Amino acid sequence: MATIMMMVFFSGLALDIAVPAAVLTVMASLKWLVENWPSANDLPFDQKAETA
Repeated sequence: MATIMMMVFFSGLALDIAVPAAVLTVMASLKWLVENWPSANDLPFDQKAETA
């Protein structure tokens, strides 16, 4: 019984680390994809106003 309780406890700890790491990896990948999408470079959202 103690072995099963330890297995549940440590698998919970592993999931406590793995799930947020996977979510943050997906979020960072999507952010990179949005910033580096080829058509995004043509849009004037982040361009600063040019003064003559």
